[in-house]
Amino acid sequence: MSSRILTGVLSEVIDDVRSGNQLSEAMDKHPEVFSPICRRSLRVGEQTGGLETILRQVADYMEKELIAVKGVKGALMYPMIAGVATVVVVGVLIGFVLPAFGDLYSSLGAELPLLTRILLGASGILQSHGLYLLLGVLILAVAAAIYLRTPNGKLKWAKIALNLPLIGRVNHLKELARCCRSISLLFHAGLPLTEIMPLVIDGVGNRIMVLALSSVQQDMLKGEGLSVPMAKDKLFLPMMVQMVKVGEETGSLDTTLMAVAQSYETEAQDKTDSIIRLIQPTMTLFIGLVIGVIALSMVSAMYSMYGQAM
Repeated sequence: MSSRILTGVLSEVIDDVRSGNQLSEAMDKHPEVFSPICRRSLRVGEQTGGLETILRQVADYMEKELIAVKGVKGALMYPMIAGVATVVVVGVLIGFVLPAFGDLYSSLGAELPLLTRILLGASGILQSHGLYLLLGVLILAVAAAIYLRTPNGKLKWAKIALNLPLIGRVNHLKELARCCRSISLLFHAGLPLTEIMPLVIDGVGNRIMVLALSSVQQDMLKGEGLSVPMAKDKLFLPMMVQMVKVGEETGSLDTTLMAVAQSYETEAQDKTDSIIRLIQPTMTLFIGLVIGVIALSMVSAMYSMYGQAM
């Protein structure tokens, strides 16, 4: 293991197993490393004698989780880097390049075009109040981070994450795929739905999805099954609801939900790839447009001075 923390955790797990504890019991002492779904699945595998099969399924489950997280991060990485680069370039141009030309234009006493005057005004504000603006941005960022840690903040951020243009659909599909894969894994391991739902809810990060699954769980405990309560909430897409219904009727809920998970993961990956292909030329065009506007303001000022001199 390359991680020292994981090496220490596994050493403790090994010591506990050698002392006579079961693997799941040893892992229960490290909930920050091993998720509840994985630990509960292993416990069932130990009880049924199918530990090897469960370990393979858990490994596949964790690999899919990692791929899902990397897919969203990969889609957001390029626009974030391009956005930071744009801010830096524009800041240098407005904070250092434009003031030099502004001093030159002022010394010549020429009347400048409107676009040049606006950019020079922005440059002056940035120079005189730049520190205060930066401090204000930092304060807003810290306040936003603190608010997002509150229950209300988490709920609003979860709603935003599911409704963002383009990315929102990907997040929605990945949340549903994770839910389907988790239920499929636990159901195949032999757990009843009454034990599966709390584990699935604990493993969901999106608060909107947590509330939806909690509502489904309450109706399920009333005897309505899974498909009927899911059909009441638009968060659960029609294909998922229909496949859950088929799985309940045929007793193959694990198989049908695994098929749904794979379908949603494929669709989410395709959309992620499309977003990445769309973002790259869009950000390049945006950066070129911003720099072009600044260059145009300086060139137009030069032509204006030349025309006034003539």
